[in-house]
Amino acid sequence: MDSAAWGNEVAKHSRVFKPAGLGPFPVALIFHGCGGKTPFLEDYARTAVAAGWAAVVVDSLKPRGLTLLDAKLTVCTGLRVRGSRRAADVFAMLAWLEGQAWADASQVFLAGWSHGGWTIMDAYAMGPRAPLITGLADAAPERLSKAVKGTLLVYPFAGYPSLTTRHGWSGAAPPVWSVVAGKDQVVGWKAPKLALDRLVRDGLTVDQMFLADATHAFDDNKANDPRARYRPDLFETVRTYFSGALAACG
Repeated sequence: MDSAAWGNEVAKHSRVFKPAGLGPFPVALIFHGCGGKTPFLEDYARTAVAAGWAAVVVDSLKPRGLTLLDAKLTVCTGLRVRGSRRAADVFAMLAWLEGQAWADASQVFLAGWSHGGWTIMDAYAMGPRAPLITGLADAAPERLSKAVKGTLLVYPFAGYPSLTTRHGWSGAAPPVWSVVAGKDQVVGWKAPKLALDRLVRDGLTVDQMFLADATHAFDDNKANDPRARYRPDLFETVRTYFSGALAACG
């Protein structure tokens, strides 16, 4: 399958948010965690719209025939749809945007939470191996370098088998904004920090926000993980951070 065909399939299950007017608008692609789309990501999408960007909350489960229960049992446990494979959705949605009249497909921002952050990071780290790893014949680093102006990684999974700490990011990579949670008992803070520090050593522009008192999913008021503690104050902090990142890339 090529990127455009898979992009059409993924887009059927994703939700688009747009500012008033015809556009074309710059676009933020929002990638959910391993458990699937939850409403708090739509609040981030509305943050993007307020900043003058369109936003797409990408659903990576339904196109693969996965339910939320499937996700908890197999995706969150690493048995299916690891970040490297799910990176197909990054290339696919970039291709899909090229056919949307309302979208400025040359002005894209990638934002990922947890497994979604892993997905974005692996898309950059796999380099020329992207077609083999993703299963998309035309997946290529050039599609990322031409379109993507920035990334936001919020409590990203960066332990084994994620690729960034070992391989870095290939090609021309955009500025990175990141949020690491100091009390994260799901992905921890050390592995994300190691991955981000690797990018800094490789010469990327990386802004790191470390929230010492935050748990995993601190911005999700419907998180059903007992390790998560919702922090509306920190949620607003990160929404403001996201707005600033979009403004810097606009």
